[in-house]
Parts: sequence; structure tokens; C-alpha cells
Amino acid sequence: MYKIFLFLASIMSGNLAMANEPQPWQLYLQPAATETMEHLTVFHDFLMYIITGITLFVLGLLLYVCYRFHHKRNPIPATFTHNVPIEIIWTLIPTIIIFIIAIPSFKLLAKENEKPVADLTVKVIGYQWYWKYEYPDNGGFGYDSNYISDAQLKPGQKRLLEVDNRLVIPQGSTVRFIITAADVIHSFTVPSFGFKVDAVPGRVNETYVKVDKVGVYYGQCSELCGVNHGFMPIAVEVVSREDFAKWVTDAKAKYAALNAQKLLASK
Repeated sequence: MYKIFLFLASIMSGNLAMANEPQPWQLYLQPAATETMEHLTVFHDFLMYIITGITLFVLGLLLYVCYRFHHKRNPIPATFTHNVPIEIIWTLIPTIIIFIIAIPSFKLLAKENEKPVADLTVKVIGYQWYWKYEYPDNGGFGYDSNYISDAQLKPGQKRLLEVDNRLVIPQGSTVRFIITAADVIHSFTVPSFGFKVDAVPGRVNETYVKVDKVGVYYGQCSELCGVNHGFMPIAVEVVSREDFAKWVTDAKAKYAALNAQKLLASK
């Protein structure tokens, strides 16, 4: 009974109770953290009104037909096979609906393909089964991001979502992600940002994001990339520009030391 209550509450509350991570019994989209995701959410809701109206209309027709043409009320069936006015109507109305949907859809696609001037570029590389992030605009340092196993989880950390090294980007800056893979096809996805970009070996895809709210935003690889596909989380931490500058300074020293240790170990 308790789960049924949660189910009904999630439907009625929409996105009010959602966070920037998956929630138990979640049905709606995660809250928008970017302008693109805001437009996607509005378009999604617009489609839901249309779909709900069509569904109720068709359901009403079915119930009417079941009642009106029951064999007790209609013992002698009609013999005609065509009705030109109805056939014209059921052809024109879906066509009009498609055009109504197409206009905002094309506008949204055009917006998603915009290429604004980037304040920062981050290179994302998918591996089996972890992510690597590189910062070519900040000295070219890079680091691996692996999920934290159940045995290593600390109190408050999120199972299958938390990573050892988060992707860090500055608040209010336009960030350009260039995305590729080193082995098989992966998919770089953060639902709150409103993008889902395939990471393809030998090919570079790109997307842009601007997040105005400080926080942590979670995603997961959305392409079946092998046996550990479910263990490739994405954790993006958005910090202030001042904190980002400090983090870059610390990260350069930290990962330079780690890379030196790996190089010595390989020898």
C-alpha cells in the first residue's frame, strides 16, 4: 500500500520532488539544469497533452462502439464499407497534429545544434569500463573516473553513481565537450543537462553545456558497451569559477604526480 501511495504521489507531483539523480519510483524527467533541458521538458509536456488527448479520444470511441454496436442493440449490421467524409477527416487531423508537433521539434533541434563560443573545452574518452577526462585549455592534464564499488562506498555516497574522480566544470561558463572512445561505442549522458552523445572510436562528437547552478549532476553510460556497462557512472560537479581555478591548480599537481608514479611503476 505504501508503494502504491508513492507511485501516485510521483505522478501528481511531477518534477517537484525530483533531484539531479535517479529517484526510486521516478516517472518524470529530472529537473532541468540547462536551458536546453528546459526546452526539452516543455516540449515533453506539450507532447504529453497531445498524447493524452488522443488516447482519451480513442478510448471514448472504443467504449462508444462497444456500447452502441453491441449485438443486442444492433442485431442487423450495416452493409456499407466506405465513408468518404470520415476518411478525409481521419487523414487530415493526424497530418495537422504532425505539423503542430514538427514546428517546435525543428526549433528544438536547431537550438541543440547551435555552437556557441566556448569558455572551456573538456575532452571525454570512453573506455571499457570507465571515463577519462582531459582539460586541453588548462595545460592538458587528464585523469580517469571509475565507479566506487559497493564495498568501498562511504555513508551518503550513491550506489552505482558515485565515482572516485568527478568531472569538474565552472558555474555559468559555456563548456564544450568533445567526446570519443578508445575501444567500443559508449554514450555520454547526463539527463539534467539534456544531452546524450555517443562516444565512437575514431570519431569526435561534441556538445555544449552551460550550468548556472552549483551542484553535482549524475548520469550513466547509455550504450550497451560490454559486461560492465552498468558500472560506468558520470558525476559532474559544478563549482564556482573561483573554486574551479583553485581546483585546476591542485589537479595539475595531483595528476602530474600520479602520472609520474605510473610511469615509474611501468618501468
